[in-house]
Amino acid sequence: MSQPKIHTAGDGPPSLAAGLTFHGPFSEARAARVVDRLAAESPGTVLDIGCGWGELLLRVLDAVPGAKGLGIDINGDDLALGRRIAAERGLAERVEYVEESGYGTTRGPADTVLCLGSGQALCDPEGPYDVAVVLRELRRLVRPGGRVLLGEGFWQRIPTADELARMWPGAAADDHPLLEGLVDLAIEAGFRPAWIETASPEEWEEFESGYRHATEVWLAAHPDHPLAEETRARVDRQRSAWLGYRAHLGIAYLTLVPVG
Repeated sequence: MSQPKIHTAGDGPPSLAAGLTFHGPFSEARAARVVDRLAAESPGTVLDIGCGWGELLLRVLDAVPGAKGLGIDINGDDLALGRRIAAERGLAERVEYVEESGYGTTRGPADTVLCLGSGQALCDPEGPYDVAVVLRELRRLVRPGGRVLLGEGFWQRIPTADELARMWPGAAADDHPLLEGLVDLAIEAGFRPAWIETASPEEWEEFESGYRHATEVWLAAHPDHPLAEETRARVDRQRSAWLGYRAHLGIAYLTLVPVG
């Protein structure tokens, strides 16, 4: 199976996330299990919100002959990569990639809706992130009897002010719920949580190191490149944030069934 290719700008640094298979802490073993569960429902339509290059979307389509897929995202480069991968796998006629915002989207309803770490695509870009809004939107976008796969952050424990200061700029204790709070919000939005699983430490480390790997290697080989200083600062900020939140932030993968 072909993997996303590393993209560079001329002789400049590769992009962060270059070479990753999934844009998140999501292992091959977990992907296989999730795809089997989703494919068992024989969806006719699959909608991927904030799809990136749509790796999981393509795997579901490959597992369900005849299913049609739609991925929406605002990153044109990722969408172009998805189209290339779809063509390589013989899926180009069954998937469409659209460059647009997910906010207020009318692209649903679909039998299966994927939203992996992309809930912000469903929120008002001028307002705060609200996972309750994300869940209500996903409930609107899934057909009766369908499935939603949501990848969403949660606090493993509420961090202190000092711990928050070592994370991303402006990190706050109310940025995420605890896992039980996240599941409660899903139920309040009109779902039953058919499957609850969380990313393992190994998946996190594979993703976070993989996210920077190609760029770190480039920096080591090009310390005096005109773009090295800017790139080094960007990578150092991202790594420092991860080292700050790695013991606190989890990712839950919830397979949700809409209540009739």
